[in-house]
Amino acid sequence: MNALKAALASALLALAAPLPAHAAPTGLVFISAEKSNAVFVLDPASNTVVRTIPTAKRPRDMHFSADRKTLYVACGDANVIQAIDLATFKVVRDVKTGDSPEIFALDADKNRFYVANEEDGTLAVIDAQTGETLDAIKTGQEPEGVILSPDGKSVFVTSESESVVHRIDLETRAIVGTLPVGTRPRRFALTPDGKELWVTAELSGDVHVIDVATFTPKGSISFLPPGMRKSDVTPVGLAIAADGRTAWVTLGRASHVALVDVASRKVVSYVLTGQRPWGVRLTADGKRLYVANGLSDDVTIIDAATRKAVTSVAVGRTPWGVLIDD
Repeated sequence: MNALKAALASALLALAAPLPAHAAPTGLVFISAEKSNAVFVLDPASNTVVRTIPTAKRPRDMHFSADRKTLYVACGDANVIQAIDLATFKVVRDVKTGDSPEIFALDADKNRFYVANEEDGTLAVIDAQTGETLDAIKTGQEPEGVILSPDGKSVFVTSESESVVHRIDLETRAIVGTLPVGTRPRRFALTPDGKELWVTAELSGDVHVIDVATFTPKGSISFLPPGMRKSDVTPVGLAIAADGRTAWVTLGRASHVALVDVASRKVVSYVLTGQRPWGVRLTADGKRLYVANGLSDDVTIIDAATRKAVTSVAVGRTPWGVLIDD
């Protein structure tokens, strides 16, 4: 009987014990700010900054580990990816990269980083656990955008200076295709069905749509918010809704985001933001959009249903990217 009581008491204690750190989504919004050398943590319930995490110089792209307990941040002027423990919100490890890491992809299955080293002109393949650089694949100059193919067999990389997208085979680690796109291609998004790859072209002011299976162009989308000059339109960030029906594109100097119907590739509407919107992230339920405005040093929060800005929140100097724990 005593043994049974002890077992029951132990089970009750286990049920009452707190869940492991970051076991469930918190809804917190993480914003990297290049000139603040920090990641700001936003509470979506109050729309306030609840924590500031110091980082190495020039934090940019961010990803969660597979278990959502670690936040990885590429720090461009320190040539590292930093690992932040989300239980303590402290940097616990540095992983060396090449010169000026900007965007990276994380292959959780193989535990590898694929890092665009902007100044090196390479895509580094790094073991995320040991920090060992396994390869440095030569790309066009100024690589930025990096995204894994849906089947995990390829990685796509933009070259800003050469206005192309590379397709790299991950088994041979060789470029197997190079596709010209608009001027100064920046970042990627995949449609949820994995069939289309969208890439922003900053200086030609458009988005190019690529067929993933054939690696051929399918079309492009141009933008011109009311009252803006074409030269003001400098798209950089984009986010496609989980249902695949709509996409949001940040328009840089035009200080707007565009809502696009994915099927027709037509612009539905424009929403005014802060100055030079670049990074963007949509919540998993598709209800809110967070836009990082690099020149006004804030984040614009947009209600996706009404297509109106709810508020703007100051988040340090030169916010770059947004990541949501949902």
